[in-house]
Amino acid sequence: MNLPSGAKEDPPNRISGSLKFGCGQANELLISSLWPDMTHDTWRDWKWQMAHTLTSVESLSVILNLKPHQVARYKRLIDIYHYAITPYYFSLIDWTDPEDPVRKQSIPDLKELEVEIVGNNDPLDEEKDMPVPGLVHRYPDRVLAVVTNMCSMYCRHCTRKRIWGSGDEGTVTTKELAAMIHYIRKSPEVREVVVSGGDPLMVNLDLLDWFLGELGLISHVEVIRIGTRVPVVLPMKVTDELVSMLATHRPLWINTQFNHPREITPEAREACDRILRAGIPVSNQSVLMRGINDSPEVMKDLCHALQRIMVRPYYLFQCDPVRGVEHFRTSVWKGMEIIEKMRGYTGGLCIPTFVVDAPGGGGKIPLQPFYMLSATDRDILLRNYEGMIIKYFNPQDTDIPALRKSGGNGRDEAVPRVLNEQAVPSLPKETSRYRRRMKKNLSPLYKGDM
Repeated sequence: MNLPSGAKEDPPNRISGSLKFGCGQANELLISSLWPDMTHDTWRDWKWQMAHTLTSVESLSVILNLKPHQVARYKRLIDIYHYAITPYYFSLIDWTDPEDPVRKQSIPDLKELEVEIVGNNDPLDEEKDMPVPGLVHRYPDRVLAVVTNMCSMYCRHCTRKRIWGSGDEGTVTTKELAAMIHYIRKSPEVREVVVSGGDPLMVNLDLLDWFLGELGLISHVEVIRIGTRVPVVLPMKVTDELVSMLATHRPLWINTQFNHPREITPEAREACDRILRAGIPVSNQSVLMRGINDSPEVMKDLCHALQRIMVRPYYLFQCDPVRGVEHFRTSVWKGMEIIEKMRGYTGGLCIPTFVVDAPGGGGKIPLQPFYMLSATDRDILLRNYEGMIIKYFNPQDTDIPALRKSGGNGRDEAVPRVLNEQAVPSLPKETSRYRRRMKKNLSPLYKGDM
């Protein structure tokens, strides 16, 4: 890409641990031109990061080297769907790669203006399930509290993209938060509160402390969850002060959203570790997106990297049918294929649950590959990750002697022949496990010749 004129080499004092994740000298020069006052210390200051977040069409013009006729189209786009990118997250973009996954999640794309077959401003019907403004009560025992509409970065695939151009960006009023607390207090069936947004960790520290404290005073509220992308896009915001406050409200769980292995930097790892050391579990909810993480290899790398930093892969979401994100959406079969190619090939703690958050307020519906091939009352035919076929006896409610007496030889002509005859599990010969077994059988170590 063409750099803006006047870009200079890095000043001697401007060295940052984050910048090594910028890809090459071109990115370094671009960063220097956008934030010429940056130093090592200011880079690590989350307030400096927020004050220097990119939001204007002028900055976008410099970043994308836009021609005059293109500027008007991008201005129209960001009038509808605002953009904001922290300097930190911007530094992770590889500008030599037009398909860079960090760029796709953060830089506005004119495809967002294309209206495809589907697309709804509120596909999950959240607003229909709000008994009071900002509080979604969909499931029997839990509610979701939208405590702010502000984020440090506007992810281009956001499910609440409708808020960006509405003029409602910012922290919810104290009166609205109090109304949520009042509703929860009067709803004894609610045992869990999910605090969401926007990004709750962008709320004023004292106000967030007050809100979490009020929830903790409600006897039937047993657990609080916070959904945040701060550890991914603004990890320096996870300060000792913030974490100490959160620790006073345990049992508390944090759900974050890493979508690609490149997002797991030393800064992000440090932010997650600081939360974990306070005794707060951290889980991850990825969104499946075309050209970003829609391959088993990328998803496996991501989940392995998450496990290394002790963040549990929790959900893999099918990208919601939100207006302006159609270019990110994949087939549901792609998500199932990814899970199929992970199951058995990596540990269960590395495998998220693939879910579709159903339109119309249907809630999260888990989807997985088909492993049960056929069944009778007595037997089930199963397939494992290798294609191995296993006949599994299905325990019965009746006593075993009576079952044997009534079952005869257990054959049932109405089910597949293989289910009647499959006594020994069949391991496909092309698998690496079959080859290991054969090698073992040929080894003197297992033949008593040693």
